[in-house]
Order: sequence, then C-alpha cells, then structure tokens
Amino acid sequence: MNLRRMFATAGRVLGQLRHDPRSIALMLIAPSLLVGLFSWLFADQDGVFDRFGGPILALFPFILMFLLTSITTLRERRSGTLERLMTTPLGKADFILGYALAFGLIAILQAVITVAFAVLVCGLTVDGPIWQLGLVAVVDALLGTALGLLASAFARTEFQAVQFMPVLVFPQIILGGLFMPRDQMPDVLQAISDWLPLSHAIDAIKAVTAGTDGWDLWRPVLIVAAFAGAFLVLAPLTLRRRTP
Repeated sequence: MNLRRMFATAGRVLGQLRHDPRSIALMLIAPSLLVGLFSWLFADQDGVFDRFGGPILALFPFILMFLLTSITTLRERRSGTLERLMTTPLGKADFILGYALAFGLIAILQAVITVAFAVLVCGLTVDGPIWQLGLVAVVDALLGTALGLLASAFARTEFQAVQFMPVLVFPQIILGGLFMPRDQMPDVLQAISDWLPLSHAIDAIKAVTAGTDGWDLWRPVLIVAAFAGAFLVLAPLTLRRRTP
C-alpha cells in the first residue's frame, strides 16, 4: 500500500463527485429526508419514533452507502478506468483504500447531518451523549461503504450490484432486531443474527438511545468496525481489473 497513491485516488474520486451534485445530494440529504418521512408518518403516535428512530439511523446510511459505493466502483471497472489505472504503479489496495477514504469522508458528513436532523428537527429522544450516536452512525455508514466495495468485486453490471441487496442487506434488516428483539428470535435465527454486522450496529444505536454505556455500547461498535475492516481487507483480494 502506498499512501501517496491512496490519497491521490481519494482526491480523484472526490473531484468526480464534486461535478455530480445529484449524487452528493443523494448521499448527504436523502437519509435525513427518509428519517423525516418516518418521523412524520408516526407523528401522532407517541413513542413510536423514539423507539424505531434510532435503528432507522443505522439502516438508511448503511443502505445508501452500500448502493452508491458498489455502483460507482463497478462503473470504474466497466468503463475501463480501473484497467488503465492498473497499468500504472497503482495497486489494488491503493485503489480500494482510496475509494474507502473518499466515501468514508462522505459517510462522516452524511452521518453528522442525519443525526443532527433526527435529533434537532425530528425530535428524536436520546438518553446518551449525542456524539456517541454520531459515532455509531459514522461506523455504520463506513460498514455500508466497505461492504459495497466488496460486493462490487463480484458484480458484472450495476443491476447485479443492486441485486446483491436481497442477499447481503435485506437479511440483515430482517434479523437485525428492528422488527423483533433478537433475544426473542428462534435459536437458529438468533445465531445467524449474531454473525450479521448490522445487528450489532442496531444494538449500538439502541444502547446510545437508552443511555447505556460501557461494554454494552462499545462491544457492538468494535464488532461493526472489525467487520468493516475485514471487508476492506477482502475487497482488494477479489477485485478484478475489468468485467468480462
């Protein structure tokens, strides 16, 4: 890994995004709009948004960053840009980590905006410190970024990248504890849920909103961060220079 090449890749990606305001708006504003829509939907039902608003903060950034990262990376390969870059000293790890850095910065901004909107505008009640909620949201968005980079290595078209959602994303949403507490699930499903990173992201969000600190909070945060790191390690190993 070469830091100079990695930063150069991140700068190139951010430069491309700067000329695509619609993508920037989608990444930064769309999660807040979805959270606001959810809050508005249950505005007349006391306690519903406070109960589900936190886990929703774990879902929307994760899903959007997964989609945008996987599709954007795949376009680099299909357009031949990646193949041309690979003729230079740029390595696969430099490419992946450069993308991770660029989209990671976007993920941080996205998480800060979404959390601020949920708390200040939508009135989400949080018993724990707001900075902890922002931290968990950032780690969760980075998880979506890392998983999107990994998924892009296996997809051949943008449509196939979207098709990975029923395999990689939807099971995590269903088994993550949003619809049913994980400790009330059948034993087999609970065991599967324990190996899904989004489950731990939702656990961390719930810990912050409930004001829980200590290992109950930091354990799931560390697990999510470990999954994100593992995905970033695997992504360069599976990255193809071009799509057949």
